[in-house]
Amino acid sequence: MRGLLLAVALAFAPAAAKGFDLNGVAIGAREADVKRAMPSAFCRPIDGSSRAADRRCDDARVLVGGVLVKAAIYLKDDAVQAFDARFDVNNRDKLLAHLKARWGAPSSEVTETIPRRKDGERRVLKVRWSKGGEQAMLSAPLDRRRASLSAWRGNFREEIYRVR
Repeated sequence: MRGLLLAVALAFAPAAAKGFDLNGVAIGAREADVKRAMPSAFCRPIDGSSRAADRRCDDARVLVGGVLVKAAIYLKDDAVQAFDARFDVNNRDKLLAHLKARWGAPSSEVTETIPRRKDGERRVLKVRWSKGGEQAMLSAPLDRRRASLSAWRGNFREEIYRVR
């Protein structure tokens, strides 16, 4: 009986308790799940050798929380390891509100000032979430047009472009 109650409770757990996802495609999902959620996704092998991913699925346009994004989903052994989404910085607040409602409160939310050699400094809003072995970050330069949202598991970011 206790096991049945636990199973029911987990099935109806809020989205914030689950891992990171992009339109229902969570880290750990299969390529078939990507194709089901994003029918126009184009999946292909990654050029070169990487321990982080062996396939990449690109979708030109996906709506996330009412914001149009360009998505790239990385898979290794038929499991999603990471995703990246690019979007117009003017939609930052709308997407951020959606993510906070879906993923919960971020672990940090700061505006970093990065010095530049020629023209002063650059300010970037960085919002980070962390759950177990998974990380997510929204990065929005305040003086540029494009912002990004990334989520990954383990050391994906260090391994994906490492030259072997």
